[in-house]
Amino acid sequence: MLNDSLASGGGFDNSNVVFPNIPAVVAAATITPVNKVTRVTGTVPVATITPPNAYFNGPLYLLSTDATPFTTVTTGNIALATTVTRYQLLTLVFDPSTAKWYPSY
Repeated sequence: MLNDSLASGGGFDNSNVVFPNIPAVVAAATITPVNKVTRVTGTVPVATITPPNAYFNGPLYLLSTDATPFTTVTTGNIALATTVTRYQLLTLVFDPSTAKWYPSY
């Protein structure tokens, strides 16, 4: 286990390591991941991602193992619409000055 002070620096959880069982959230207009690596299930377009705290800037890694992965849209706080590729991590960085997530693809 890593030092708890690492989490206080803006991380999602107190370990910031990838465990074999990656937690999942269901795709919705707004999602609230609680881990740095999060599996998203379902096909609903994601428009808004709630950052874990006011000072967070990323990265956040989203993963889909579904045959038809989710998409992101720009109607919320995501700067670029994307179609997630199955088994490929989507890396996002949050810019607090613009209140937008910037995806890797």
